[in-house]
Amino acid sequence: MYYYGGATAVGLKVNTGVILGAERRFSYGGFIMSKAARKVYLITDRIGMAAAGLIADMQAIAKNVRAEIKYYELSIEKKVTVRAVSKLIANILYSYKFMPLMSEILVGGVDDTGSHLYIMDPVGSLIEDDYASIGTGAPIAIGIIESSYSKDMSIGEAKELAIKSLKAALSRDSMSGDGIDILIITDKGYEEEFIRV
Repeated sequence: MYYYGGATAVGLKVNTGVILGAERRFSYGGFIMSKAARKVYLITDRIGMAAAGLIADMQAIAKNVRAEIKYYELSIEKKVTVRAVSKLIANILYSYKFMPLMSEILVGGVDDTGSHLYIMDPVGSLIEDDYASIGTGAPIAIGIIESSYSKDMSIGEAKELAIKSLKAALSRDSMSGDGIDILIITDKGYEEEFIRV
């Protein structure tokens, strides 16, 4: 059977923080394997990751990066930057370029230089942007985000826009569904939330 992992994940950067969100459906071809697959991961207390693609690959990436970052922070006794985490993930993805890890990745967070959002494809291309959407529902979600996004919006407004974009994708993309995980990161900390749809 041909496998094509579907998903929808979004990220929005505003002046006061970052919102990462993804839906929970794990499908195998036309079959729904799980309605509780997590695709949003907390990497540190100020940096998170959202992914679309193969669940096993995104779980492995998140686990390896957490361990590497913990070791790095213990070694240098300093908090890691969002760019450093993104570059580490991009290097991991690139090292598998001949047999890619089938995941698109969003990394967002807050560090001493402000809030940041990075986008990566399965071979590690690294781009910083204000907002992004990845996965099979991305064309639908990005249209909703682009129509209302402003860098000056509040973290609450950004959260509502992320939820609205994911709900639109869930209603049109059969590979996405079964609720939304949201991760809100500001300089005051992080907050995780699950929204039933």
